[in-house]
Amino acid sequence: MLKLTKPTDTSQKMVIFGDLSSTEAALTMAAAIFFFFTFFINKWMKFETKLPPGPKTLPIIGNLHLISSPPYHCFRELADRYGPIMYLKLGESPVVVVTSPDIAKEMLKDLDPSFAGRPQGVAMEIMWYGYQSIAFCPYGDYWRQMRKICINELLSPRMVRSFRSIRRDEAARLVDSLRESFGSSVNLTDKIFTFSNSITCRTAFGGVCNDREGFIKVMMETLRMAGGFEIEDIFPSSRIVKALSWSKTRLMKMRSKLDAILDDVIDEHRENLSKMVAQEIPGDSGRRSGNGEFGGEDLVDVLLRMKEGGAEELKIPIDGDKIKASSRDMFSAGTETSSSLIDWAMVELMRNPNVMAKAQAEVRQVLKSGTTLDEDDVHKLKYLKLVVKEVLRLHPPIPMVPRASREVQEIKGYVIPAGVKVMVNIWAMHRDPSFWKDPERFEPKRFENQALEFTGGDFQFLPFGSGRRMCPGITYGLSIVELALAQLLYNFDWKLPEGVRPEDLDMVENDGLTASRKDKLFVVATPYQP
Repeated sequence: MLKLTKPTDTSQKMVIFGDLSSTEAALTMAAAIFFFFTFFINKWMKFETKLPPGPKTLPIIGNLHLISSPPYHCFRELADRYGPIMYLKLGESPVVVVTSPDIAKEMLKDLDPSFAGRPQGVAMEIMWYGYQSIAFCPYGDYWRQMRKICINELLSPRMVRSFRSIRRDEAARLVDSLRESFGSSVNLTDKIFTFSNSITCRTAFGGVCNDREGFIKVMMETLRMAGGFEIEDIFPSSRIVKALSWSKTRLMKMRSKLDAILDDVIDEHRENLSKMVAQEIPGDSGRRSGNGEFGGEDLVDVLLRMKEGGAEELKIPIDGDKIKASSRDMFSAGTETSSSLIDWAMVELMRNPNVMAKAQAEVRQVLKSGTTLDEDDVHKLKYLKLVVKEVLRLHPPIPMVPRASREVQEIKGYVIPAGVKVMVNIWAMHRDPSFWKDPERFEPKRFENQALEFTGGDFQFLPFGSGRRMCPGITYGLSIVELALAQLLYNFDWKLPEGVRPEDLDMVENDGLTASRKDKLFVVATPYQP
């Protein structure tokens, strides 16, 4: 039988004490490791279960097999099954899709700084000069600076008013070109695009753009790519995908073409401004101050003034790439979205002749004592403004507002991880039967008794977004849209070509960042005789 004896000397006590301490330390360490892993596994599992609901993913591709074009259509169908906030995996890339005004309000207003980021993508990085545009740059000091310049200088009410004569001139050209086509079918979509593009080029470049056709082609192609899902964005860590993808190569070639065009525009502006300074006569109040067609500054002039010392308070210097990136934004806001809205409006009016008749009657009543149509007259056209609102509801210029979470946030009990792409499905929210009666029907009078505005405060109606990153060009864009529609409705009676019925008009949208109509609108315009 083993007999335990009490140690008699200090050294023996220390040995036994040391053995016991090692055992306890080992047990303590094992327990700590166990609880450490248990804690973090539970936290991870809790985090995973708190992600918004969504469809099951497949290996490698995630939920890509469920996505069709345009994506905001299928996102609405998926939301009907999985709820107003939904988590998807597109390849390696997580995406949260929101189709609820309440959740959109929480993200875009209540938690605005947390969701004021922009998602990154290969097209935006290359074609918007390393995210240096106002639309796609990261939230921070540079964005705040450029937005301030945009609101106070580029798209201020004063600047928008200064372009009034350009808008009036281009509207007259549009009317004249349609009169020349009397009796024959005309491609109204292309004429509207030319109209809005001419306004943008004249206001942004003062007419200084020698390759407008090449500029437009590059712009339209990159807008299409920016709104889709490039394979390199879906599998960002795959070297094989990067090696096999031609997207970056194609984008770099397009960027080179864009650089050549915009560099020429900026250089010519700079040279002209230098000549103006050299020819300046003291006390001459009638001298030119910029490259604008009427002696004032155009948008590039403003940016050059900021770049070359006109705004010492700037924290971040403006360079050539920043000017080019901002010029891209001006084109996108002034040409593509405006022309798309006018085109959709005319399509909807052709499909709804009663609405067309009422809008025309209003315009012609306002102008019954005069022969010219001015922007001051447009402000009196209340029903036309309802038509524009209804077009914005059914066909928002940017159908999905792209954001990126800047930090972990919890919404409606679900965790939204940091760095996740967030898509607010404006197109689906504008067609939600919970908020809109007969949502698929074009009915402008629905806004007569609803004090809904598109300034970002009514979250069931967000055609221009909301919060800090709301579109700053609303006034500029609407001034183009409303004037064009008023001129078209006043000056012409409209019908479809022989054999084409209103119900035959295809309402499918193009792929891309903006939601223009895929088909061209061909019409017959008969001049109106007061």
